[in-house]
Formats: sequence, C-alpha cells, structure tokens
Amino acid sequence: MTRTLFSLPANLAPDEASPEWMNKGDNAWQLTAATLVGLQSIPGLLILYGGSVKKKWAVNSAFMVLYAFACVLVCWVLWGYRLSFGDKMIPFLGKPNGALDGEYLIQPAFLGSFPNATMVFFQGVFAAITLVLIAGALLGRMNFYAWMLFVPLWLTFSYTISAFSIWYPDGFLAKMGLIDYSGGYVIHLSSGVAGFTAAYWVGPRLTQDRERFPPNNILLMLAGAGLLWMGWTGFNGGDPYVVSTDASLAVLNTHVCTATSLLTWLALDLVFFKKPSVIGAVQGMITGLVCITPAAGVVQGWAAILMGLCSGSIPWFTMMVVHKRSELLQKVDDTMAVLHTHAIAGSLGGILSGLLAVPKLSALFYGAPLHYIGLFYGLAYGRAGAGLRQIGVQLLGILFVVALNIVSTSIICLLVQLIVPLRMSEEDMEIGDEAAHGEEAYAIWGDEEEKVDTKYRGSASKDKLPASRAAGQVEMT
Repeated sequence: MTRTLFSLPANLAPDEASPEWMNKGDNAWQLTAATLVGLQSIPGLLILYGGSVKKKWAVNSAFMVLYAFACVLVCWVLWGYRLSFGDKMIPFLGKPNGALDGEYLIQPAFLGSFPNATMVFFQGVFAAITLVLIAGALLGRMNFYAWMLFVPLWLTFSYTISAFSIWYPDGFLAKMGLIDYSGGYVIHLSSGVAGFTAAYWVGPRLTQDRERFPPNNILLMLAGAGLLWMGWTGFNGGDPYVVSTDASLAVLNTHVCTATSLLTWLALDLVFFKKPSVIGAVQGMITGLVCITPAAGVVQGWAAILMGLCSGSIPWFTMMVVHKRSELLQKVDDTMAVLHTHAIAGSLGGILSGLLAVPKLSALFYGAPLHYIGLFYGLAYGRAGAGLRQIGVQLLGILFVVALNIVSTSIICLLVQLIVPLRMSEEDMEIGDEAAHGEEAYAIWGDEEEKVDTKYRGSASKDKLPASRAAGQVEMT
C-alpha cells in the first residue's frame, strides 16, 4: 500500500533560497517594518527638521540627517552590528566583526525566523534614527565637519554598548529582565541624554537665534511629523520579530497613546497659553510615541491611554515650567528639546513599563512570564517582590544609560574638538546654510544677484566678482 505524502504549494514549499527555518511572512513584515523605520528618518525627520528651523538653517539641518543616516548604515555593516548583536566579548559588548559575508547574511538571525541580512537592516535603521535624534539638539550651530566625526564615534562607543546590554540576549541588563520593548532606553533615553550633553559641549546658537527661531515651513514640518508618526507602526510593530497578536497590540497601543498624548499637550496649551499650538501638538505627539515605545506590546489598551496622559503632561511640565526655572537647563541650548521629548519621555515610559507590564503579554513577547511583571500586577497577584524587582531593574537601566551617554558623549566631543571646532564661527552662524554648504533651501530668482552685490559691496577689487557682474558695476558707475 502506497502512502500519499502531503505537499505544499510551490510558492510555500521550502527551497535553497527559502529554507525551512525561514518564515516568509515574518521576513516580509520585518523588511517592511525596517523600511517604515527608515522612512521616519529619510525623509521624515529630514523634512521635520528642515521645516522647523529658521530658513537660513534648513539645508544644514536636513543634511545632518542625510549624512547621519548614510554614515551609520556603512559603519553598521562594517563593525557596528556585530558589536551590538554579535557573540559576547564582555557583558556589555559583542566581538567586533563585519556583517558583509554572504554566507553569514543568509544564516538565521539571533532571534526570529528570518536571515541575518534582514536583522542587520532592521537594526541598522534603528541605529541611524538614534543619531538623527541627537542631531535635533545641535541644529543651528554645530560645525558640519565635527558632526561627520561625531556620528561614527558615538555609534561605536555608545550605541553599541546600550544595544548589546539591553537587547541582545547575552547583555547584562537583558539577563536581569529589563523591559524595553522597542527602544525607550536604547534609542530615546540615549539620544536625549547624548544630545543634551553634546549641546553643552558644542555651545549655544547665536543670541538672536535662541531668542527668535521661527519655523520656516510649518506645513513641511507637519509632513515630517506625519511620516514619523505613521512610521512608528514599523518601529514598535516590528520588534516582536514575528507577525503575531503581540505585534498587532503594540501597533494599536502606539497610536492610541500618541493620540492621547497629543490631545493632552494641546489641552494644556489651551488652558495656560490660550491658543492651540501646532508646534506644541507635534511635541505632544513625539512624547507619546517615545513613552509607549518601551511598553508597546506588554501593556493593555487602557494603560496606553494612561501613558498618553502622562506623556502629554509630565514632559510638558518639565519643558514649560522646570526648564524656564533652571539655570542649568537654560544654559544648554537644546534646539529641538530632545531632553524633554526623548530623555524625559523615554524614562517615563520605562518606569511606567515597570508598573503596568502584564505578565501574560510579557510572555507573548519575552517567552518568560515569571520574569517580567509590572509592580501593580505583582501586588495584585501576591508577587510584590517580583514587581518591586522589576521597578528596580527599570531604574537601574535608566541610570546605566544616562551615565554611559554623559561620559561617552563628553569624551567624544572633547576628542573631536582636538581635530576640528565643534561650533561654527560667529560669522558663519550669521549666514547659515550659504556659509556651511554654499547652498540655500529656497532659491528665488534674483536672490543670488542680490547676495553677490551684498557680499562684494564696498570692495575695491572688482576682479573678485564674476565678469558679468563686474562689468555691470562699471557701467553703473
């Protein structure tokens, strides 16, 4: 008697290019999620920054984003990925190695049912957006050459340590059970503290720029903000590394928390300033996205709303009240307020994760229900000790990331300063994009001629002018 074996359709059957260990659906979603995260930077934050700053800084601000994204991806495949997610060398760092060998890239990733190539790309866009967020604190005065050096150094000596310690299974904080679903610590707390620290060393913008720094294009800023918000579907939805119910929960919680945070910030602006601010609404949107990130798939829907209320009010208070009363905070020129929108909101999300994490949902993500439990559930289930331990681990993680980034960022800035100035000259800051790059964001016909006239007005040497312009002046005289 012959037995008929069940056979899969040709499009689902494993072959050399689609081995049995790889899940085609998971791989497809992971690449999609990575692309969504990439779009948050290029063009999302590129046009958000470009529209948020003064006209004279639009090109420089956008270019800082573009350069950081490209530089990080190259450094990532050369050495960054294996330092962050490679075989353990020490408890907080992997062994240095490249991620370019074809044989390595088609092997299974350290987690998930997809190849290393997919994981390298996915984690690479996360690393890139972290540097892009740091740039937000430095807009309007950092020497671009210094930025070119800062990016690979910070990626190598700060980001890789946080990523390995918290996200890689052999990292010491990962083993302790730190809850950081998608980067509240690794990305947002790190970028907020590093950006603020770097802003201290770089120095402030010109006085007139600090006092008046109106957005040159609010609609463009909103377009970037929209890409940032919608891209967070991949940011939080991609971190389970599988197409799952937990990924769906993370996506829904992300958007619910963000909307709540935006409305809370808007309400506070209305109550205290009597006007609904578009810029304020974007700040509330960002703090909501950041706050839910460490908890996205391990909390319930009502907790996402509670977190949105907190993220729309506590960073609002630190920015609008505490900042204005603190001499230290006012001394440091944090252009896009990343300390409040990312460091404060990220820390808040980490603490709330330690309070609100549901053991069953944690099991869906981590696979270890007894190891991850919010304090409130620990009290409810008679496991107060476990809940208190979780809060302790969350606080320890905050202290570690803050200390790491203050020290590493300071050392990097001091080293870069030995090679090139961190800050542009006063004269170049008066001009902006034209001085830094020889380009302007909005080139209106006739502006160039007027600029040349202004630049060379009063010069005794007309041979410095283009021949046509010099001839024109001779005719006029």
